This record gives sequence, C-alpha cells and structure tokens, in this order.
Amino acid sequence: MKTILIKNAKLINEGEIFHADVFIKGNFIEKIERQGIAMPADIVINAEGKYLLPGLIDDQVHFREPGLTHKGEIYTEAKAAVAGGITSYMEMPNTSPAATTIELLEQKYDRAAQCSLANYSFFMGTTNHNLQELLKVDETKICGVKIFMGSSTGDMLVDDPKALESIFSEVKTLIATHCETDPLIKRNQAAIVEEFGEDIDATFHARIRNEEACYISSSFAVGLAKKHQTRLHILHISTAKELALFDPTLPLVQKKITAEACVHHMWFSQEDYATKGNFIKWNPAVKNASDRDAILKAINENRIDVIATDHAPHTLEEKSQSYLKAPSGGPLVQHSLNALLQLYKQGKLSLEKIVEKACHNVAILFEIDRRGFIREGYYADLVLVDLNQHYTVSKNNILYKCGWSPFEGTQFDSVVTHTLVNGKLVYENGKFDESEKGKRLKFNR
Repeated sequence: MKTILIKNAKLINEGEIFHADVFIKGNFIEKIERQGIAMPADIVINAEGKYLLPGLIDDQVHFREPGLTHKGEIYTEAKAAVAGGITSYMEMPNTSPAATTIELLEQKYDRAAQCSLANYSFFMGTTNHNLQELLKVDETKICGVKIFMGSSTGDMLVDDPKALESIFSEVKTLIATHCETDPLIKRNQAAIVEEFGEDIDATFHARIRNEEACYISSSFAVGLAKKHQTRLHILHISTAKELALFDPTLPLVQKKITAEACVHHMWFSQEDYATKGNFIKWNPAVKNASDRDAILKAINENRIDVIATDHAPHTLEEKSQSYLKAPSGGPLVQHSLNALLQLYKQGKLSLEKIVEKACHNVAILFEIDRRGFIREGYYADLVLVDLNQHYTVSKNNILYKCGWSPFEGTQFDSVVTHTLVNGKLVYENGKFDESEKGKRLKFNR
C-alpha cells in the first residue's frame, strides 16, 4: 500500500489547533504524532505554515445528473468540490428522472462509482405516493430521505397532509426537508406582479419567498417530528425567526431535530441583489442582513448544527433570463471553504467552529463511518490550506460546468493547496490525479 507523510502541519481538529505530522497508509490515517514522524513514505508533503483540516462533508448538493447535465455532471461538480476542499457529498434526488425508487437511486450510485473524485451518497426522494418504496430503503447505505415541502418540480412537492403524516411516522431513517409554503409564495408573487408588473427583478425575491413562507413550513415540520419522534434535519435555514425552533443546549448526538445553514445565507444579503441579481437567486431566498447575522450567531451558539452549500448550478443563459423566468440556485462547492475562511478572517467564525460544523458534525449527524475527523484508523480525507495566499475568482479559474460563480470578482485570502480522498492525493496546487475514484459513504445506523 502506498504511504503519504504530511510534515509540520497545523491540525484543526476536535476543538484544537496543534502542530503534528500525519502518516497515511493506503486509505487510512495510521499515525498522528505531535513530536514528529521520521518514517519513510512514498510521498512526503511539507505542510510548513499550512493548516490541515478533515475533508469537508457537504450534506446538500445538486449535481444535475441524470437528465440535467447541460447544467452540471457528477464528474465536473465533484471535481470542483475536491478543488474546494470537499471530500464527500450528499446529492439531492430532484434530477430527471427523480430518484424516487431504489432502482433509480442505485443508478446514481453506479454513475458516481465510475466518475466521482469525491466520496458520495444520494438522498432518496419522496412524493405523495411512494411511501412503500421509502420503507424498503437500507438506512446503512443512504444518507437519508429528502422531502420537498415547498419549491420543487414534477411530483416531488409533498403537500398532501396524509402523505406527510405517513412519512414522518413510518420512515425510520433521517428525513431532510426543504421548508417553504408554496401557496403563500404564489400569493405573494401574484400581489407583487399585480402592483409592479411582470418586469420585476431579483430585488423582490425575498419579499416573494419571505420569512413567513419559511417559518410556516419549518414549524409545521418540527411539529410533525415532535409528534412522531422523527429524526428531522431542516436544510438551508434562511431567517432569524426560524432559529427559535432549534435547541442550542442539547449535545448533537441527543438531538432529534437538527438544522443546516448554507454559505450563501451566511455571506450575501438583500443589498446584494442590486449588483448580483439572479446570480444570488436561491430558494429559500437570501434575506436581510439581520437574518444573515442571526444565522452566523446561531452557528456559533450551536442552534445550527452543520454548514453546507446547496450547490445547484444553472447555465449562464438560464440565469440571465428575466427574474420570473430565471431558475433558482447557484454553484458553490469550489468556493465554500474559501468563503468560510474569509469569514474567519473577518472575525465571524473560528477555525475550530468551521471544522466542527462542516466536518465533524456532519459525520456525527448522519452517523458516517470513519470520516469527518483527523483520527488514527479513519479514512484519510484531508485538506491543506494556505491562509497567506490570495486569489480572485474569475472565469478562467472556475471549474463548474456552468462556468460562472456568484463569487466572481471576490478576492479570497486563502487557497486550498492539497486534497486527499481515501488516502489518495487527488488535488495538488491546481493539478488533479483522477486515477482513483471516491467511495460510497457508509452509515453506522
């Protein structure tokens, strides 16, 4: 088995920052030593002055395959993720066809095994009518079940109260929800169009998909989960009001109801629509600066448990349409760690908190087998970052298939220099080794 020795790194792990060497053999971390390691290795990486993190685990991405590959592919988006320090991801079911049967779900796993540089898992999708298929799922082999309680296409919007009661009461694996109330959103949009006409722009997005549309849905989901003792994970919290739904006092392993924040809701605010327009049009919407600041505070106070991206690429042409026609979503996996490290430099997050929320807690929350930590015996999913390098996001360094980023023109003051997946150095200073692919995540449930 090949060996790698990482020398003189500053490890960020389990609430500490400390100097150590890390010895990797095959897929796994074999030794961590603060006093240094003198063993020979096939590859030696001098990490002097750099920080070593566990690979980030992104619990919410849309890689668009199958059926929507003009926007993105598992291959292209996983490659961008690895360059951004994300070594594992969990992908959503709203592809074409939607992954609402075990057969369709397994086809996505088969495709990822062929082409994904990062480790992978896929959510099973829900409809108003596929409960029996959900009950067949082996919860040790998938990350969870996804319910769109608002804002989806085809038959993936689950809005039948009886179906929701059945899913929350009978499905035993983790349930992740997108919470928005579509009837209220439609009424809001109709009222604004009546007042201002159809030629409105993205500055209206947060008024259409407003705080109440999120809170009604998320509070309903929390009520169902408490009623049935469901393991509920609410995705992409975007409002200050919703934060009261989550308990900051319980240890994560005891929580039945957890929450996720996404990078765009931590970075952008209503004021940015004036310059970014549809390129920061997401569902749920980016809202007020006060919401953004409350989300950051909730992360630091442990009301919010994990940080993710909701990476959801669309083509430049699609996003350049008028507001009402332009789809929601944007690409983020290549730049999410850079953005988090920038928030650290702004004094809004600590390095330890970034690793806790983007690595450790995702592994704990989903009960992932031997990932998310720098520990002996764990998979060597690792990222080296240089906090003293700078670069500006531009079209010539974007790896997403869609070719654009909401961060274009932003200077980041950190650079991902190396990414290891399962002990394989897959990314080094802009160059990729694609000779080995990532692995299917396993879950200790």
